[in-house]
Amino acid sequence: MDWRDEGVIVSVRKHGETSAIIEVLTVEHGRHAGVVRGGVSRRMTPVLQPGNQVSLEWRARLEEHLGSYRVELLQSRSGVLGDRAALAALGSICALVSFAFPERMVIPELYASSLDLFDALASGDAWARAYALWELQLLEELGFGLDLSSCAATGTMDDLVYVSPKSGHAVSRAGAGVWADQLLPLPVFFRDTEAGAPKEDVLKALKTTGFFLERWLAASLGNRPLPAARARLVAVLSKP
Repeated sequence: MDWRDEGVIVSVRKHGETSAIIEVLTVEHGRHAGVVRGGVSRRMTPVLQPGNQVSLEWRARLEEHLGSYRVELLQSRSGVLGDRAALAALGSICALVSFAFPERMVIPELYASSLDLFDALASGDAWARAYALWELQLLEELGFGLDLSSCAATGTMDDLVYVSPKSGHAVSRAGAGVWADQLLPLPVFFRDTEAGAPKEDVLKALKTTGFFLERWLAASLGNRPLPAARARLVAVLSKP
């Protein structure tokens, strides 16, 4: 068995004395692992860094085997190293991909948005809004989407400012009533693609997506805790 593809490295761990096992989020083969012979060498270490875009050749005797990679660097995203927040975001994305993406399942739209987000981090563009929307899309693509179209209590499409933690449905200000303090925030930019996203709204968004990532997604994966890298990102973004 063999194939060629390209993708983004999301994890690297040492294997034996000289090799490394990498996970790559690929275009046509999803999240896919393989061994890189000599992966801890001086030549390969700068290539095998999370966030780097690489071309790949994978070979194995049988499809279900781990297999081995030949890797060539296409694009380094080492620019994030000088930005603490961007580095934390890159770590969170990579950790959530390894945690949540089903192995070898192709998810083209989520791959495309992940690639855009990696590029934004590397270029220094404003990325916090895009990151929050990426988590929302992650929930949607993996079967845990939120219904933010109308109020679960009244049916109105106006003044939607909360999300029900039980159902994942939007709730209007009027529909919330006395239960408002038990609901999750719904930032405007989750429904309005033209809306801006000040820092406080991004943090509200991450509170909401984080709740469902933990209670719905992680619960479906055997109640494993969310990767610590995500909590580190929220901590960095929460600082004044």
